[in-house]
Amino acid sequence: MNKIIKDRVVHALYMMLYPFSDSLFAKIQYRLVNGGKLNLSDPKTYNDKIQWIKVYDHNPSYHDLVDKLKARDWVARTIGEEYLIPIVGGPWDSCNEIDYDELPDKFVLKCTHDSGGILICNDKKTFDRNYAAKFLGNRMKRDYYFHGREWAYKGLEAKVYAEQYMVDESGTELKDYKIFCFNGVPRVIQVDYGRYTRHERNLYTTEWEYIPAQIKYPTNPYHNINKPDCLDDLLRVSSELSKNLTQARVDLYVIYNKIYFGEITLYHGSGCEKFTPPEFGIEMGKYIQL
Repeated sequence: MNKIIKDRVVHALYMMLYPFSDSLFAKIQYRLVNGGKLNLSDPKTYNDKIQWIKVYDHNPSYHDLVDKLKARDWVARTIGEEYLIPIVGGPWDSCNEIDYDELPDKFVLKCTHDSGGILICNDKKTFDRNYAAKFLGNRMKRDYYFHGREWAYKGLEAKVYAEQYMVDESGTELKDYKIFCFNGVPRVIQVDYGRYTRHERNLYTTEWEYIPAQIKYPTNPYHNINKPDCLDDLLRVSSELSKNLTQARVDLYVIYNKIYFGEITLYHGSGCEKFTPPEFGIEMGKYIQL
């Protein structure tokens, strides 16, 4: 299915649930996606607690953490500008304002107010600008909060901007080092790779020991991901960025041993991603002290 059409269908389905309370929406979403019953009254699993946070934890500072431009300001104040991927264009209020002539041959377009509103340009000469205008324009018209009732996104101002295109030592992609932190303490590292070919993710302890479990996407114990030389710095940076948060997933990139900030995620998988085995979801849930 065309990505734009799929987005519109999903948006229409979520908007049908607009009149429902956040708690009722969470229960319906959880059953539809996971096929189980959500426990909000006495949450135990990681997903149950993420859903509880979505419904009940409305810290106003969360808005600035998920707004991609404001998050950059927060990162600069907290750990320094050197961890930021350079901006090469924007921000713009509309896709029609994008001046492609001023952009480099390769770049990444991102919406500031949502998750998934991103397009990668590998070659400006062949980049489909009409598709970009439709896809990103479609995204900018909506309040992402209604897609999963992730409160931090509610009412954010929509803009689009361009970041510098970057790849790691593979020459083809950026592996995501997603570090699950709880009150500033890193506990689990998730590494996503092959996102645009065969998406897999491996899990590691903070000592870089492979964890034989998976969260939604397949894990591959035979796919060797070397322990980053800068692992201690990855853990330090993620700790500093999450020190005042009950829980957060800090997403970082490593490019030739230099660390760059990706984003901070307050609601991993919107509290709906399947944990295998289920006991791993319970163990992860123990780290969240509501």
